[in-house]
Amino acid sequence: MLTYAIILFAIAALGGATLAYMRFTNKTIPLLLALVHGLFAAPGLVLLILGFMRMGGKGITAALVIFLIAAIGGFTLLSFQLRSRPLPIPLVLIHGVAALVAFIILLSGVA
Repeated sequence: MLTYAIILFAIAALGGATLAYMRFTNKTIPLLLALVHGLFAAPGLVLLILGFMRMGGKGITAALVIFLIAAIGGFTLLSFQLRSRPLPIPLVLIHGVAALVAFIILLSGVA
């Protein structure tokens, strides 16, 4: 279960890096790309929650908490996207760094 979460998060990270690059270079971000990014991250988060419940949180509690914070940031960024407002660069950075840190913690907790 956690292996599938890791795969989904890795794919979401590729999309997220693309989205961040587009924002930093002032390119128009397609809503579809943002939605696909979230459609990989969300089931990854669900699988992580299920894995957490099954394992009792051993080694992945911090990853889960940080991914939940990143998800809140992601929903906030989506709200900017839906209102056709530029994504705030500080929030893009916080969201991305939080997700990356959570991913690294998850990898180390599973290994």
